[in-house]
Amino acid sequence: MDIFDKMQDMGPLGKYADDAEGYYVYPNLEGPIGNRMMFRGKEVVMWSVNDYLGLANHPEVRKVDGQAAKDWGMAYPMGSRLMSGNAKQHMDLEQELAEFVQKEAGFLVNFGYQGMVSAIDTLAGRDDVIVYDSESHACILDGMRLHPGQRYVFKHNDMESLEKNLVRAQNYLVNKKKKGGILVISEGVFGMRGDQGRLKEIIALKKDYPFRLLVDDAHGFGTLGEGGRGTGVEQGVQDGIDVYFATFAKSMAGIGAFFASDKRTIRYLKYNMRSQIYAKSLPMPMVVGAQKRLQMLKTMPELKDNLWRNVNNLQNGLKENGFDIGNTNTCVTPVYMKGSVEEATQLVYDLRENYSIFCSVVVYPVVPKGMIILRLIPTANHTQEDIDLTLEAFKGVSAKLKSGAYRQTEKIIKVT
Repeated sequence: MDIFDKMQDMGPLGKYADDAEGYYVYPNLEGPIGNRMMFRGKEVVMWSVNDYLGLANHPEVRKVDGQAAKDWGMAYPMGSRLMSGNAKQHMDLEQELAEFVQKEAGFLVNFGYQGMVSAIDTLAGRDDVIVYDSESHACILDGMRLHPGQRYVFKHNDMESLEKNLVRAQNYLVNKKKKGGILVISEGVFGMRGDQGRLKEIIALKKDYPFRLLVDDAHGFGTLGEGGRGTGVEQGVQDGIDVYFATFAKSMAGIGAFFASDKRTIRYLKYNMRSQIYAKSLPMPMVVGAQKRLQMLKTMPELKDNLWRNVNNLQNGLKENGFDIGNTNTCVTPVYMKGSVEEATQLVYDLRENYSIFCSVVVYPVVPKGMIILRLIPTANHTQEDIDLTLEAFKGVSAKLKSGAYRQTEKIIKVT
């Protein structure tokens, strides 16, 4: 058998590539990042960009990014940080981030996804057990694939299920005479449904079970807690998080990520994370740009205030109009509807072409068959006009979906 024979089956999403690519997936968005962008030559209200605080196109950020590129270029420093790619700016940013999230030390990594996969591989060895939330992000699930030891999954945010699996983990270590320990992994904010991880309740279980806690706070950093310090601070339990992780790709509108913990743990990660030891260091413009963004988080509370004004107005408006937004208690705003994959594509096409609203759609196999999630990401840059237009658009497409109007054609519209 030719190893490439499997490519005849392109997978659950790839099978739609001929009809969907360039529109429903891999869309080409143009113009400056903001609340309004260009899509196929037309201005749309943009709800699919994770630029929570509106920093991506902020003039102060653009100025610093441009100057840093001029001063340093995109290559400096060359090589991995372990060998030749370390700079004072990397170390300064690490310490600033650690202090911001109330930890002893920090460690920069090049990408959030890559960093989380590699950190799991580093923290948990063959004799260790991982217990993780069933709705963990793909970077966590892919980290599991590298884990050579035992792992257990608990039902999403279900503390009874978590406790049962902690008992299983303990019994496994005893019965197999393993010398390892237990790592629990949760998210601060679950990026699909928008609910916070129950960190306070998880940490409370430490009094009965010996485990360490790793938290992926990609969507909580910058949006929750005093000054945007994250979900742990929001819930008053930052001290109970053993390893805190956040990415620059959301509130910081950049590239890169970081871990924060005690000095011993950070040193262990620095000297054992293969994805960083064998990868070029984060280029200087990204580092200098991140320093500027962090400074703005600290000194411009109006960014977070504006974000939450828009979050509350959007979410309250959706609920007042009868839409199901689930249990979100964060900025992530999912709207749950019922329909097929084909109906979902008709609905999204209608939103974009006739209402000038661009948002992400999530369908099977990511969610169960018959479910449609339209995910909205409010930002500090959105206006009340954007929100009002979106509410009217959602009322229009919801009525059409319920009437069966989108069932008139039973295949995906091929957009050319």
